[in-house]
Amino acid sequence: MFDKILIANRGEIACRIIKTARRMGIKTVAVYSDADRDAVHVAMADEAVHIGPAPAAQSYLVIEKIIEACRKTGAQAVHPGYGFLSEREAFPKALAEAGIVFIGPNPGAIAAMGDKIESKKAASAAEVSTVPGFLGVIESPEQAVSIADEIGYPVMIKASAGGGGKGMRIAHSAAEVAEGFARARSEAASSFGDDRVFVEKFITDPRHIEIQVIGDKHGNVIYLGERECSIQRRNQKVIEEAPSPLLDEATRRKMGEQAVALAKAVNYDSAGTVEFVAGQDKSFYFLEMNTRLQVEHPVTEMITGLDLVELMIRVAAGEPLPLTQDEVRLDGWAVESRVYAEDPTRNFLPSIGRLTTYRPPAEGAQGSATVRNDTGVEEGSEIAIHYDPMIAKLVTWAPTREEAITAQGEALDAFAIDGIRHNIPFLAALMAHPRWREGRLSTGFIAEEFPSGFEAPVPAGEVARRMAAVAAAIDHRLNERKRGISGQMRDPKYLRFERERVVWLGDQRFEATVETIAAGHGPATGHGPADGHGPADGIAVTFADGTAWTVESAWRPGEPVWTGTVGGARAAIQVRGLLNGVFLQHAGAAAEARVYTRREADLAALMPVKEASGSGKQLLCPMPGLVKSIMVSPGQEVKAGEPLAIVEAMKMENVLRAERDGTVQTIQAKEGDSLAVDAVILEFA
Repeated sequence: MFDKILIANRGEIACRIIKTARRMGIKTVAVYSDADRDAVHVAMADEAVHIGPAPAAQSYLVIEKIIEACRKTGAQAVHPGYGFLSEREAFPKALAEAGIVFIGPNPGAIAAMGDKIESKKAASAAEVSTVPGFLGVIESPEQAVSIADEIGYPVMIKASAGGGGKGMRIAHSAAEVAEGFARARSEAASSFGDDRVFVEKFITDPRHIEIQVIGDKHGNVIYLGERECSIQRRNQKVIEEAPSPLLDEATRRKMGEQAVALAKAVNYDSAGTVEFVAGQDKSFYFLEMNTRLQVEHPVTEMITGLDLVELMIRVAAGEPLPLTQDEVRLDGWAVESRVYAEDPTRNFLPSIGRLTTYRPPAEGAQGSATVRNDTGVEEGSEIAIHYDPMIAKLVTWAPTREEAITAQGEALDAFAIDGIRHNIPFLAALMAHPRWREGRLSTGFIAEEFPSGFEAPVPAGEVARRMAAVAAAIDHRLNERKRGISGQMRDPKYLRFERERVVWLGDQRFEATVETIAAGHGPATGHGPADGHGPADGIAVTFADGTAWTVESAWRPGEPVWTGTVGGARAAIQVRGLLNGVFLQHAGAAAEARVYTRREADLAALMPVKEASGSGKQLLCPMPGLVKSIMVSPGQEVKAGEPLAIVEAMKMENVLRAERDGTVQTIQAKEGDSLAVDAVILEFA
């Protein structure tokens, strides 16, 4: 076994690998760029080596720098994580020449399966069902259009060396093929140093299901069940689960055996994933093979009880697999949400900045469920523009799918992040979505269910009542706190606050009576808080229709998450202070809450509302990014939908289009400029 390994990666996956290596008694070496000097993975590792400037092309993608770091520290093996050099055939070859072990598949397997074009050829030769498409390298937009016309629309344009949704475009017409070809090729060159793209038929209403395989250097290969990864946005996975709600045991076995056969055909000897596109009728076609550890591997670990990183390390050291196919057991259900630094209310545009608040939910057993949070950040960490916007992977396991989803929703409600925009509100809304909970999935789910983008839904029904009760309880606690302030003109013991309150939750009005009671002795069945702060007095909130809820929590003013029980049921609610109120977020819904006396409510209803103003005559940069191209000039007339500029952020190119017809008056930015969010790019006449 190795004494010391180097992790040729950063962030969440580097921390994940370090945890397993530490448990195995193996020392670790981290590498870092200028942007990651103070990163969590650097502090976690036993040693750390600086490898260059922030851009990945000058640091994490430079093989010579990784090898030099190994020589400097005496690392015997390298784990590549995912992304960066993990699927570059040249990397394990260079390591082998330097006498360093690659913790991953052999170069031949990477060459055969890591390249999407070559992998499809290999799959066809092995008589594996593949999606119709053109497997050669496409040289021009005209050739791409010709191929697409022959295959039939819609088509998928994909980078041969791609992954993570980068270098991928869906096209429904010749015009979209021409533009998508240019964008996919540019993104592929920027992200992977390889601009080859190919075209294949896009299967309508598909599901994305993948099989986890693991092989050793003794010819053994097994599969560890499947993962459903159909919830995607821009071809990038957002939520994953294991097992799939679509598959039955017979289909699972067929897919697994096909994946193993394909892996054995290329002498695969590490962890890898064979991806399939599946129809709703359980038909499936080989899509590609990722010759590395997948981002979503934790859901497989949670249902199998296996540590995939440990298995990769052991087989790289020459050990045989410790189990056979018959010994693989799938237990329960696991769901993973990818927490990204992006603004779901602005078409999921990237967000950068410092995490002024980062409070993930508690890990470990939570009732019958288990919570796991894989991350590479901490409070105070900087989310930089140079890398992937992932903040964390939140995973929940439970005996059933419904319980795992419920646990995931509760964990998201308890996940507090401030300082940047993030997608937790969107993820929480997904967990409450009826179609998701029923398992009626496809890769078009997000586009179909959120066609106009995402806005946090208005609280309704039980969720609205719960939030109103908590708003009333928070206001009551704050009033009690104010009574203790010294130096008041009237002695607090002579001051009595009105019990009758009006809660405005957004535009909804709730009338209630609020009073303090002893913990666990109210008109409802609360039994104390569930947040670890210990017992506290309860607050009875009785609504106008006579329903009474006991609200119990040890929440203190200033804490970003309220946790406790409402009517005896556990709840976590995000809380942010507002002028004369609080902003609440729970179960995917969000609203401003203000609690008044009846007289205050009547007067507040008379206050004028200031409307937001804006000329709409400017094109603003929707995210911090680099201007790749300005596609218009002063005096040019443009039509709605016409491209105006391209801005790159976190290795994704975003085409900014005209929202209406107009004439360009002035251009304020130029190619190569780094712009802040809402910076003016151009103005219209």
